[in-house]
Amino acid sequence: MNALRDITIGGMLEETANKFPTHQAVKYIEMEFNKTYYDFNRKVDRIAKGLMGMGLNKGDHVAVWATNYPQWLVLMFATAKIGVVLVTVNTNYKEYELEFLLKHSDSKALFICDGLKDIDCEKIIYSICPELRTCDKGKLESPKLPNLKMIISFDNYYSGMYHWNEIESFGVLVSEKEYGDRKASLDPDDAINMQYTSGTTGFPKGVMLTHKNIVNNGLSIGDCMKFTENDRLCIPVPFFHCFGMVLAIMACVTHGTTMLPLLWYTPMKVMHVIEYERCTAVHGVPTMFIGVLEHRDFAEYDYSTLRTGIMAGSPCPIKVMQDVIDKMNMQDITIVYGQTEASPGCTQTTVDDSVEKRVNTVGKTLPFIESKIVNPDTGEEVGVGESGEFCVRGYNIMKGYYKLEEATKEAIDSEGWLHTGDLATVDHDGYYKITGRIKDMIIRGGENIFPKEIEDFIYTHEAVADVAVVAIPSKKYGEEVCAYVILKQDATATEEEIRRYVNKRLAKHKVPRRVLFTDKFPLTASGKVQKYILRDKAVEELKLEG
Repeated sequence: MNALRDITIGGMLEETANKFPTHQAVKYIEMEFNKTYYDFNRKVDRIAKGLMGMGLNKGDHVAVWATNYPQWLVLMFATAKIGVVLVTVNTNYKEYELEFLLKHSDSKALFICDGLKDIDCEKIIYSICPELRTCDKGKLESPKLPNLKMIISFDNYYSGMYHWNEIESFGVLVSEKEYGDRKASLDPDDAINMQYTSGTTGFPKGVMLTHKNIVNNGLSIGDCMKFTENDRLCIPVPFFHCFGMVLAIMACVTHGTTMLPLLWYTPMKVMHVIEYERCTAVHGVPTMFIGVLEHRDFAEYDYSTLRTGIMAGSPCPIKVMQDVIDKMNMQDITIVYGQTEASPGCTQTTVDDSVEKRVNTVGKTLPFIESKIVNPDTGEEVGVGESGEFCVRGYNIMKGYYKLEEATKEAIDSEGWLHTGDLATVDHDGYYKITGRIKDMIIRGGENIFPKEIEDFIYTHEAVADVAVVAIPSKKYGEEVCAYVILKQDATATEEEIRRYVNKRLAKHKVPRRVLFTDKFPLTASGKVQKYILRDKAVEELKLEG
């Protein structure tokens, strides 16, 4: 990446479609959708014109609440071509959260699929907007959601809703000149996407991202993996999150790479796509890779075509990284560190880095981005090897939180530095390590303890499949360490065995006061462990209230 691109998301797709018109852009194994870049771009144009014909104007907000449907992918580029802001909805949201997001985001339209896991989307929409059953399509008048005017279904035909298949017919109302004028009116610095933070510590905020944020971050990410038109990326991560949208979709589109999305993640589907579609890359959060590695049929599949990919979204256990390299043939796997407010990538390892660097660090700062580590109490920059808060500045920083000016000022200081809330260190070569969250840090009798260090070590125990370390209250020390452990299938271990294992290698104050066993962790839809839920669960289970 020699220079930043001053181009819109739609312009980037058109450029790639012109360069690789006959190359496969996207293929689904679960649905009939297989497009070259030329055909995909044409489909996007037809939907974009249809959306204009339906009355969507530049600057309008539309929300999408669905898994990784082909329609979701088309919608992302169609809205970007006409200056409509796409608001992505977490697929774990239920009625209260959805109503909040639609109201707060001022969404004019909502696109839905039929259902998400245990969620009936149709039922929830009619519950929030009962007027929808009797209104004319596109003329919703909801007292709860005054800005919402239309609902569009990806799946079935419902009262008061448009169907996705109807959109293209509205394109006849828009001339090619009108469509061209709309595209020409866009500025790469316009906000074009709004992602609500996943809410692991509080209610989500709408992060406003621009064309320039998304295109350049995707380009930079793909460069670190040395993506070309010959690569084929399996995408099991959700589109609604930056991992899916930027690190996967935009990393592919900026390099002419083929996308192979899954509607939703299961280990079996990931293994199947990798083998039968000859994937060269796969993305995932650590829990996804663990699910694949631990699957009973793991050894039955062929991973010989794999080369690279990204493990990100939450701290990556060193043992998992090494297993992915050794057992899945991903010799060039990379780690990205970032957050939604930074669109999201800040640092990344590259395929040229040593295995040691790719396993033990989150890489160097990406091009055209500045970073530093500061003392969270004083704001002063700390030295090499010293822990502090990771701060970042550059083209990738969000425009701000939607309608939350004060929260934006708290996150981004007067000099443009985004304060991430993450604790990190940097070595003499400029490689960063993330050691935890400021709020996750455990202070035991004055000793600062970083959960990730303990998690990485406990994960090396032969019986442990996954681990999450949280703080529990202590009368004597204020806080102490509690480890939640998921055991491997058919493996056994006791609390005392795990404690003795840690005590042999780590300082006494880092040994978990309690080890609790569980079958699964509470996760956000983007794969982050909701540690505040585990803390509350431990307090209740151990009767530590008060």
